[in-house]
Amino acid sequence: MRDCIVVGAGHAGVEAAMALAHAGKDTVLVTIKLEHIAKMPCNPSIGGPAKGVVVREIDALGGVMPKIADKTALQFKMLNTTKGPGVWNMRVQSDKLEYSRMMADLCMHTDHLEVIEDIVEEVICEEKKFKAVRLQKYGTIEAKACILTTGTYMDSTVMISADTRSEGPDGDRTTKDLSKSLRDLGLRLFRLKTGTPQRVLTSSIDFSKTKYEPGAQEFLRFSEETKQEDVLPVDQQIACHLTYTTPETLQIIKENLNKSSMYSGVVKGVGPRYCPSIEDKVVRFADKERHQLFLEPESLSLNTTYIQGFSTSMPRDVQEKMVHSLIGLENAKIVKYAYAIEYDAIDPLQVKASLELKDISGLFIAGQILGTSGYEEAAGLGLMAGINARRKLDEEEPLILKRDESYIGVMIDDLVTKGTNEPYRLLTSRAEYRLLLRHDNADQRLIRYGYENHLISEERYQDYLKKMDSIKDMKQFLMDCRIDRSTGVNDYLKELGFENEEGSHNAYELLKRPGVKLCRLLDLLDMDYDKNIAEQSEIEIKYEGYILKARKEADRMGKMDSVKLPEDIDYLHVDNLALEARQKLDQIRPASLGQASRISGINPSDIQVLAIWLKQNKG
Repeated sequence: MRDCIVVGAGHAGVEAAMALAHAGKDTVLVTIKLEHIAKMPCNPSIGGPAKGVVVREIDALGGVMPKIADKTALQFKMLNTTKGPGVWNMRVQSDKLEYSRMMADLCMHTDHLEVIEDIVEEVICEEKKFKAVRLQKYGTIEAKACILTTGTYMDSTVMISADTRSEGPDGDRTTKDLSKSLRDLGLRLFRLKTGTPQRVLTSSIDFSKTKYEPGAQEFLRFSEETKQEDVLPVDQQIACHLTYTTPETLQIIKENLNKSSMYSGVVKGVGPRYCPSIEDKVVRFADKERHQLFLEPESLSLNTTYIQGFSTSMPRDVQEKMVHSLIGLENAKIVKYAYAIEYDAIDPLQVKASLELKDISGLFIAGQILGTSGYEEAAGLGLMAGINARRKLDEEEPLILKRDESYIGVMIDDLVTKGTNEPYRLLTSRAEYRLLLRHDNADQRLIRYGYENHLISEERYQDYLKKMDSIKDMKQFLMDCRIDRSTGVNDYLKELGFENEEGSHNAYELLKRPGVKLCRLLDLLDMDYDKNIAEQSEIEIKYEGYILKARKEADRMGKMDSVKLPEDIDYLHVDNLALEARQKLDQIRPASLGQASRISGINPSDIQVLAIWLKQNKG
């Protein structure tokens, strides 16, 4: 008998399987097609708003996405640098073919991991416990646990206008039997929809009419283990370009709305609100005169460009007109037409915060099948499912990340507490403690968990401890340091608009002034320093007051999360609870008072009733 079976080898499946295998568990990873392991069927990129921090969190926990994203990046870019560090996020333009190849090679050559090319048709359970899966070719495989990470492949339908086909992304096979099997087990499934834009020949685009979008001119990385020699040199990185729709584009779309799968009634599932199709944008934002589109290279091995923001399910002939109406794409040749895809997902309210199903022991769910969207969200969920499946096998308590510890924790809590009726996408606005959940401090928040779960090496953990000592030493040095006028600091302050000041300055307090940079101060002192240590120290000093305030609020909420609710509470018969509260609590069965307070429809008065009930029933 195997330890665990992972069904699906997308971004969630790979992280789950690698987490189990690296921890020494006998793991089977089942994929429909070997060459599509960790494929990028949509945008060829990793990171972005909130998602970039998730990738950093995956690195701190010991996942594989960050390292491969660094090694296969065509361009690195840090977003929102003109704003506060709470919204800084990195994004890389990826070589989609190399990314998938490198991930596949990793899976095929990892100890304790066997990769099988097949389709899972049935999940077999007995007495509400997972027992085995039945494969189309290889028959039944028994295991102690299973993680479902099927992405958009369960009973999926690809749609281009009225042309509908029962298949997965890029014409892959789909499985209807697995959906039926899960329904037979009593699980609630629902339909979701997403889509992808056209790919056009890069050589057919007139880039002289578009805006040049270069990457960062400095060394950036997702993984702390990535060295500068591991990534594409800055002068060899590939630029993206920006273009716009035209009045003609909008007119073509408006005249053909009834031919779109979405507006003709073909689509039954709910699409992503924060990544809508271009026809949806035109309808919802009718006052906008134009919409921006990014032209993104897909691979050094391909002569193709991805039109970011131009997702559609219009007929092919209409798509031709739409693309040719864009600035710089008047003569563009479409290599692959855009399409919408609809698929089955599992209602996340049926899942615990550990990502194990509430009613079936040993069966875990992660990725887009859980109602999310995005490679990064899927990878984060897959990693946590892998960690918690391993912990269950070893009879350990699950690892539950809190909302003030990670965006991954925010996402999981949102899904299992509030549910979703559309593809869930992480946004910085979803995190109430985003100043605590920064790009720069992911290792401070999470590396101990990666270390404790056998995914971070001793060498890396010791390097992290040395880094923390260096930050502590830097902050202490600045507290003790006084800078006199002879250093040129007054000239620097004048550059920033401050008046000439007499006497010396305390470096720690000086750094809190707007515009003052620690690297510049250290240069004035003629000191050697590590740039990363200086930058992280600067953030912690400049935003010290805000960080302490956020920490205090998080600790207050943490006290509510520490108040556990018994699993067997009969909420329907708790006196003085509102009717809606009884129904919601009975359905979701929160693990703590804090989680209960975040359920939609639960009021503060209901929380007070629960707190009183707990006191009265303590014994």
